[in-house]
Amino acid sequence: MALQVSPHMPVRSPGRRRTIPLRVLPIPHECPLPVRLQALSRSRWFHSLDERQLRALDARMTRCSWGAGETLFRAGEGADALHIIAEGRVRLSQRAADGTERATDILGPSMPLGAVGVGRRTVQRETAEALVDTCALRIEQAVFHQILLEHPTVAVRVVEAVTDRLSQLQNETGGWMTRPVAARLAAVLLRLSVRLGRDRGHRGILLDVPLCRADLAGLTGSTPESVSRVLSRWKEEAIIDSGRRWVALLDVEHLRRTAAEGWDGAVAVGDEPRLRSS
Repeated sequence: MALQVSPHMPVRSPGRRRTIPLRVLPIPHECPLPVRLQALSRSRWFHSLDERQLRALDARMTRCSWGAGETLFRAGEGADALHIIAEGRVRLSQRAADGTERATDILGPSMPLGAVGVGRRTVQRETAEALVDTCALRIEQAVFHQILLEHPTVAVRVVEAVTDRLSQLQNETGGWMTRPVAARLAAVLLRLSVRLGRDRGHRGILLDVPLCRADLAGLTGSTPESVSRVLSRWKEEAIIDSGRRWVALLDVEHLRRTAAEGWDGAVAVGDEPRLRSS
């Protein structure tokens, strides 16, 4: 039984000790059937299938697992298969012009991972790294194409997901970088809260994923220093709570207003709603 790297490391703050409140979940490397079926049933691609169909789909997949910090694949490698994350957290990144790796997305359970093949050699556009111990279901591109032919509703879901992703990218490239850092950061936090948020009542919505300032800077197209300044101000104003590698949203409405300022696009995009209660 493999465990995620424990996030419960003490963090000093004036007058008291604080811990990182992220969950430590046991993730068995064999990725048991109930976990796999739950991931498939909640997937945007496959949620329309019944249990019998999901079990048949699972039988055509293989199980993979990675430890925290391990690379799943790198940009430029051949994309001969797709993955559905069963448990864990995965960071996608691309190499910037200065040679540094910048985070482009954070994925969680039930979300698809990898480039979708279109009948010719497909390569990965991003590098994927496990933020915590992660298990996933691997499906070969040829098998995936056959599933699309067998299940037209799945094909429609895949087309919708790809279209939504392209629309999001067009919105962001069209005016994303001209918006204030605070607006971009609010939009990113809201998106992550939909995917990976854990509702803790009066303690806010915890983003249940270890995030450093560099990750948030990459997701917002900003710098770690700019992100830290905004987070510090929001923390003083009780809009968020935060610490070493964690953020909790306390005033979601304020973040929504901030994200929507001067923006006509969607500000909180989540492929798989994952909000949970403590």
